[in-house]
Amino acid sequence: MYQSAPTLPDEDLAYTVLSDLKRVVREYATAATESTCPNVRLMFTNLLNSTLKMQGDLFQVMQSQNMYSTASPALRQEIDKQIKEYQQTQQKTSQWLQQRQNGFAPNFGNFAQYQQPQHQQQTHQPYYS
Repeated sequence: MYQSAPTLPDEDLAYTVLSDLKRVVREYATAATESTCPNVRLMFTNLLNSTLKMQGDLFQVMQSQNMYSTASPALRQEIDKQIKEYQQTQQKTSQWLQQRQNGFAPNFGNFAQYQQPQHQQQTHQPYYS
């Protein structure tokens, strides 16, 4: 007689799908970020947005059925601190990009001493046996 395979409870199945959607979001974000072709970038951006919507919808259903508990609320002070740090990083990145776009090349000091001359052939031993 045929026996059916055991099935996962709905909560476990939902967690599995939610985890996969989170992973796919990261993959699509990476693909969109690294795309050089505008059409490919747009395609991955659209896929990212639709996957984010699916993930959000699944999360809402899971939360409404008490399948997912959120973390405890963060202190406003901590949130403000993180926002300030991200804004500073964004400002530094913008300045760095602006300098590169204007043709400014920073002086990296002694960085050149660590570079091997181009004409020397590198002889590295393989990392495997």
